Amino acid sequence: MKHFALSAALLCTPAFAENVEELGTLNPDEMSWQSYVQKADEGETGMVICSMGYALTKSGDHVSARTLFQNCANDGYTGAMTWMSQLDNNGLGAEYDPDAAAEWDRRAAEAGDPVGKFNYGISLMRGHGVAQDEARGRQLVAEAAEEGLPIAQRLQAANYDLDEVTPDADNWKYAPLF
Repeated sequence: MKHFALSAALLCTPAFAENVEELGTLNPDEMSWQSYVQKADEGETGMVICSMGYALTKSGDHVSARTLFQNCANDGYTGAMTWMSQLDNNGLGAEYDPDAAAEWDRRAAEAGDPVGKFNYGISLMRGHGVAQDEARGRQLVAEAAEEGLPIAQRLQAANYDLDEVTPDADNWKYAPLF
């Protein structure tokens, strides 16, 4: 108890109070979503920060999720690239942008990500956000299927019938714009 009383007395002295600010933040907020967004705002990335984007998206905070995913995608995290595509393709946290969505999936596909290959393959098959190239699209879906992606295998087994993997309620969205 004597040690505690002495420590408490030292903390209350003016000399210590003047030096506290030199030490920086003594008890940082480390485990909240706000701390992860702040780290992302400062350009920090990493597996934990990148995964927090998923929780933010599911909570409805798409703007904050975009901050995390954008940094992580730019640092080469392919999962963040496909999440950026999903956000852009659905207008979450920013305007609907099928061109940006296709570009994120293209980057993920070129980095070897099977989800990126599948998504970009579908975009190519539809001509959604990118010039239509059904043969190249099927090739990418086939690669994703060979790599074990179940949804790609399902589309391949359905002879590339896009209604197999996309509800017909979305047909309006994927119709050619010309």
